[in-house]
This record gives sequence, C-alpha cells and structure tokens, in this order.
Amino acid sequence: MQPIPACPPALPRPPRGARRSASLAAGLLLSATLALSAPAAFGADLVVSAAASLTNAFKALSESYERAHPQTKVILNFGASDVLMQQIINGAPADVFASADQDAMNKAEAARVVNAATRRDFAANQLALIVPADSRQEVGKLQDLTKPEFKRIAFGNPASVPVGRYTKGALEAAGVWDAVSAKGVMAQNVRQSLDYVARGEVEAGFVFATDAAIMPDKVKVALRVPTRQPVTYPIAVTAVAKQPAEAAAFVGYVLSDEGQAVLARYGFLKP
Repeated sequence: MQPIPACPPALPRPPRGARRSASLAAGLLLSATLALSAPAAFGADLVVSAAASLTNAFKALSESYERAHPQTKVILNFGASDVLMQQIINGAPADVFASADQDAMNKAEAARVVNAATRRDFAANQLALIVPADSRQEVGKLQDLTKPEFKRIAFGNPASVPVGRYTKGALEAAGVWDAVSAKGVMAQNVRQSLDYVARGEVEAGFVFATDAAIMPDKVKVALRVPTRQPVTYPIAVTAVAKQPAEAAAFVGYVLSDEGQAVLARYGFLKP
C-alpha cells in the first residue's frame, strides 16, 4: 500500500490591505466588461395600440415623432379596437390606446385601464360601401344589397369591430340588416374586409373611407353611408403606461397641428 502523501502546507494569506485591493480591481474589471457588452437602448420604448384603420397614418405619425424625439422608439400594435382593449385589460403592455369608436374606449375606461383625464377625440372618418374596381354592379342605396347579384358582403364583426357596429346601425336604420347580414362574411378587422373586396372574394364590403383610399386600383366606393353616430376616434394614455410622460407627449403630438396634418394626408377628418 502506497503511503498517503502529506497535505501540502497552506499558502500564506496576503495582508488584509492587499486582499481589499485585489477585490476592488476585480470589481472594476467586471464592471468595465459588463458596460462594454451591454447593448445600447432607447431612452423610452413607447407602445401604442391603435385601431387597424389607423395603420398607415400612425406609421407616418410615429416616424415623424421619432425624428423629433430621437431617444424614443414607438412600437405599434394594430388590430380591432375591442381586441386591443381586451389585450390591455389582460395585461398586455401599452402606453397609448387609440380606438376607432367611442364604445371600445368607453369599455376601456369602465375597466379602468385608461386614464380618463387624458382621453381626447383626435380624428373622424366616414363609413363607405365598396365594390371591386372592375365591378359593374350599381348601388344607389343600401336596399340594393338585397338583390340576388350580391351574394357575399364583407363587414367587421359588430361584437368586436367598430366598423361592424357602424355597419349594423346603418343597415338597421335602412331596414335591411336581417337580409344583408344573412349574406355577411365576417371580418376580424376593417383591413380584412378591405382585402376580401380587393381580392374579389365578395361582391361588396363595408370599410372606412380612409381604408378604401389606399387601394384605388382594386376597389371603388359605391356609396358613402350615413351612420347613426359620427365616426370619431378617441385616444388616451393607459393606466398601465410604463412611460406616462412620453405617452402624454405622443398624444399631444397627435392632437397638434403637425399631427393633424399627417392624419389629413391619409384622409382623416377633424373630429
């Protein structure tokens, strides 16, 4: 059996002052390494949840806002207003909420997920009935949609999409909701309704006038539709905003002369 070697003698401990100097040097080295490896970040990431019909206009608004506020990155989230509202209620991050109708904003306010004191109307729109650009169908009034040549008609789901609520109200006022809804092809948001018409998958569809204007080569407006209530867009800072001051600044920009000029370029009217 081999003898077990004796343990080597313990190394002498350095003086206390030397140990402190070594620890400080190591800490400084670690701090410098972390600083070099950390990615550069924007001063504020501003999350804006906005109705689908605002897509083009808000992309332009966010770009001009970022030029004036280079430390801020605007992150846009588009969808049906009620869906966005539910996302915020369920905890999704959002600093600003812009709705395509008052109902969705009212629900958000009732759920206390927006700051009611910051709520403002910033734009208006019109409901439009559109048909494919090559359509030969003549539509002089909503009652014409009951004709057999109109087999499929697209519009947003009234339960969750503002354009759908405006459409239902207009068709009820015209006395043709039951007949037209029987031909309905439900869309998840206004842009989906626009796409159905643009691709010729339906004979007609309801959108906002600003949506119809972005595809003039694929759709045409057959009828401007009066609505029971004005089509107005409210905006507010959310109650869960991580950047409340920046959110208020963005809302102010949307309401400013410069912001209103951007919206006007995309066909939106003053509220």
